[in-house]
Amino acid sequence: MVKVKPEYLSKNGKRQFVVLTIEDFDRMREALDDAQDLRDLRQATRSNAGKPYYTPAEVERRLVANRSTPRNKRNARR
Repeated sequence: MVKVKPEYLSKNGKRQFVVLTIEDFDRMREALDDAQDLRDLRQATRSNAGKPYYTPAEVERRLVANRSTPRNKRNARR
């Protein structure tokens, strides 16, 4: 939980505004960004359930293998 020290400004006896330090505001914004990232990650995990998963090393191996094959075929046609 983000700890902040808000200052409330009242108008006609009712709280109308909140003033935060820059540090508190930045912490709150970071916490909100982190929460959104977590929601996005959970959604991506659900939408990709059952689909193949590749480690970064596997992706690199596949990219390197695919990169060399088409170039060799293109050169052979010339």
